Amino acid sequence: MAFSDALLELGEPIWAAQKDHPFVTELAAGTLEEEAFLHWVRQDYRYLLDYARTFSVAGARARDEETMTHLMGVAHTVLDYEMDLHREFAAEYGIDPAELETVEKAPTCRAYGDFLVRTAHEGSLAEIAAAIYPCGQGYLDVAAHMAELSEEEHRYTPFIEKYTDEEFVEAVDWMREFVDRCGERYPGEHEAMEEAFLTSARLEGEFWEMAYTQEGWEL
Repeated sequence: MAFSDALLELGEPIWAAQKDHPFVTELAAGTLEEEAFLHWVRQDYRYLLDYARTFSVAGARARDEETMTHLMGVAHTVLDYEMDLHREFAAEYGIDPAELETVEKAPTCRAYGDFLVRTAHEGSLAEIAAAIYPCGQGYLDVAAHMAELSEEEHRYTPFIEKYTDEEFVEAVDWMREFVDRCGERYPGEHEAMEEAFLTSARLEGEFWEMAYTQEGWEL
């Protein structure tokens, strides 16, 4: 079994919980409360900055040119394309782009971003590969599930289409291959990779909850 598949098997209960989360099922049906979706847009915009930082640091730490080039390329794509998509979502709902840049991170968003950036700086390349994998594979699997649940086009259809399109599928395929390469090359890192993977996977699940409850700081 490929190591990426072993990780997914390990995280299966987390994946199942994500697919059943009301944010996911209501978005698929087009009934999700607008403010919950906008909370996701604002917080995910802030998260993506840390996600891009993670890929940038990982690229700087990579030993081979091909991996370095790809990781740096992903960081650029996140900043240039995916964040632009969030700006488009925001514009459709009357949110000024300047507001996205000043939004305070909710506790879950901060915890997830801090974990990724810390892993990028302090963990091994294998740990980084495992830590970034749940975001890619998770969104692909959850969005595919949304597509199955969705019965007709609605205001959230562009979200589903974005995370199931061919470009995103190819990006996740590379992540999976990266995890498998690291798993094969560094067998002594398997336990650390599993821990990094599960931490990110759990934070992915908490991110849906954060958006649905519109989590903020109470103090």
